[in-house]
Amino acid sequence: MNIAPRTPILVGVGQIVSHWDGKDAAAAPSTLSLCRAAARSALHDTGAGQVITSCVDVLTVVRTMQDSVPGLGAAFPQCANLPRALSAELGLTPRRAIYSGVGGDQPQALVNEFAESIHKGDAQVVVLAGAEAIAAAKTAARARTPLDWSYETTGEMEDRGYGARLLSNYEIANGLGYPTKTYPIFEHALRARMGLDRDAYRRMMSKLWSGFSAVAALNPYAQFPTQRDIAFLENVSAENYAVADPYLKWHVAQDAVNQGACVIMTSVERARELGIDPAKWVYLHGYAQASDAFVTERPDLSRSRAMEGVLNRALQSAEKTIADIAEIDLYSCFPCAVLIAAEALGIDWRARTLTVTGGLPFFGGAGNNYSMHAIATMVERLRARPGGYGLVLANGGFLSKEAAGVYSTTPKEGWAPVSSADVQQAIDQAPAPQLLTQSTKARVESFTVTFDKGAPKSGYVLASAAEGRILARTEQGDRATLAALTQGEPIGQVVQIKAEGETNYIVSPGPVGSGGVNPA
Repeated sequence: MNIAPRTPILVGVGQIVSHWDGKDAAAAPSTLSLCRAAARSALHDTGAGQVITSCVDVLTVVRTMQDSVPGLGAAFPQCANLPRALSAELGLTPRRAIYSGVGGDQPQALVNEFAESIHKGDAQVVVLAGAEAIAAAKTAARARTPLDWSYETTGEMEDRGYGARLLSNYEIANGLGYPTKTYPIFEHALRARMGLDRDAYRRMMSKLWSGFSAVAALNPYAQFPTQRDIAFLENVSAENYAVADPYLKWHVAQDAVNQGACVIMTSVERARELGIDPAKWVYLHGYAQASDAFVTERPDLSRSRAMEGVLNRALQSAEKTIADIAEIDLYSCFPCAVLIAAEALGIDWRARTLTVTGGLPFFGGAGNNYSMHAIATMVERLRARPGGYGLVLANGGFLSKEAAGVYSTTPKEGWAPVSSADVQQAIDQAPAPQLLTQSTKARVESFTVTFDKGAPKSGYVLASAAEGRILARTEQGDRATLAALTQGEPIGQVVQIKAEGETNYIVSPGPVGSGGVNPA
């Protein structure tokens, strides 16, 4: 097979995990130290020795969670220029040093982007790295151990900033917010479409996650390598407390991690010049990326247009079907992300494993960088079984931004850039529901209640009226409505909503009327 010289390939991967116990402050991992360890491992993995370091012309660090929320303060000094600091630590002098945008889609989106740059000749050797040391920061704070992650360095950094907003003012004013508060809107909408009651759905989530935890238990880079059975996952306990309906603690991504991962990319031509063993080469056969509208503006909250379009385009561009894919990693921040993606692919999650790492609740939710671990693990698995194909789906925001890639050690003949413009256009041009800010009666589509130390704290409903869709929150201290939302089946019930300025409130005593879904 004649492979074009500029065909992009992945040639090095590295990962690191730290289980620092907080006793020795000098041994505390930092974001930079984890990035450095992962990158050194990836450089070593190429087998090209020191010669590859002089060829790196692009280095990108995936944005940390600390730098992903505007105005979020830090408890101790931070590194202000991670890309240049990492370059200095590794002895690299890249022409471009990039700090990525926000989102769990970023690792795969960056692979897609720099595959095109390598193909065009705009980049020669690219280092993609990222890490989170949130566990170390939390451990140090509890022990009142001072840390200093500052780093003096010079050099220009391309800071891609926060990117497009993930929630609208309307959504924030009426109850949406952090992921554990927003993802339930998809989870309950999916549950309702499936016709499951709360107990049946929680058991299904727990069965899905029990399988993921079994994979994490065997992964040497997992932060929480303990297999969890269904009984533990579906029952409230001191270790598995309620977070937000329908989630208990171990149903959601765990961000208290110390993890880093790195991927190195180049061209076939440069890999040959560097003497990198072709057995190390992994090809990107197909890829895609797209973004969806704000949450409340999506017609069907139990599906993801971005996931469907991106997965279809990635497979189509690879000239493969899901039956050809031996290894899969579906982004797993919350159960609905996996269930919706599996449905879009037409596969039964009960019949095959949908993670190579163990997933964000058990392997670890390494912030925006999780899928770098998935890609690195995928490369290792494909090398171990040459000729097979693997699929990675990376998700950012609130099912907001999707990026996918199809990989294989099998050479990709006639590699060419893949456009997702028509996928994005179809999403952008689709009709959106009319959003209301008015007093009305409406029928509940989805909802959640958040908890604090086992007690209901806040809640919201998304509901439909004749005039359109309305999002409404509970008033502070409205225990009656919170109690009503935690009992029975709110979906399908009619609620009274009152509007005060830009904010809609559920009128106490909460859901009234009739409706709902059938038990499983």
